[in-house]
Order: sequence, then structure tokens, then C-alpha cells
Amino acid sequence: MASTISAAARAYADHCLELLQGLGPCAARRMFGGWGIHLDGVTFGLIVADRLYLKADAQTEARWREAGGEPFVYQSQGKAIRVLYYTPPDATLESPLLMLPWARLALEAALRARATRSTRAAKPASGGSAGVSGKRSSGSARKRSTTR
Repeated sequence: MASTISAAARAYADHCLELLQGLGPCAARRMFGGWGIHLDGVTFGLIVADRLYLKADAQTEARWREAGGEPFVYQSQGKAIRVLYYTPPDATLESPLLMLPWARLALEAALRARATRSTRAAKPASGGSAGVSGKRSSGSARKRSTTR
């Protein structure tokens, strides 16, 4: 049975997008029973159970906590899993102007996380397998020879 999006859930997602509009054209996409908030392909926010969470990292987590932000926590296999997303200060939830510095903080954290992932992916793995060395495997050679 396909899940349906309630009008209230869509309205809250739209409200959050309005709050975040100072960053640019953000989009909300359904994911895991909630929403992911994206700008230019970068996920920097979540909406879960009608609560907005914005991306934090080691550089910014203390600021989120000092502002009273609550971390996003979910249950997996009987364990509480905390991820680096925090609720923004209550005062920001009705004002795009007040939300903007927090939205920027979240987007910057998301961009740093993306850069870190890109750097790790670009580093060659240790070891000498043919796939890592850049040499074509025999499967690639067979494929190449059949496409001539």
C-alpha cells in the first residue's frame, strides 16, 4: 500500500522551505517517513515527525547545543542512534530572517561533510589490487573487445 502524504505534513514542509528561502531555492523530498531538505543537491536538513532538524558537525555542534537545539535521535535494533542534526532555536521557526544564520550554519556543515567524503573517495586505497591500480580487468578487456 503506497504511503500518503498528509496535507498537514506537506504544509509543514512548505513552511520550513519558506523559512529557509534566504539560502536559495530549497527543495523537500520524501525520505524515510519524513523529508530531506536540499539545496543544489546538498542535504542540510530533515523534517521528522513535524520537527525541523538542521545539519551540524564537530565545528558547530556546541553552538546548536548552546542555543537549546535537540539532536535527532532514532532507534535501530534497540539502540538510540544520534546523528548530527539539531532543532533550530524556537524563535527562528516563524522568521526567515532569524532562521537564515542557522540555515547557513547547517549548509556549511553539510558542505564540509561532502568535501570530506569527496576527499576520502579520491584517495587511493592501500593494497595492490588491479582495480585500485587503475589497470583494466580481464572483464573490461572482454567487454571492450565485444563492442568493436
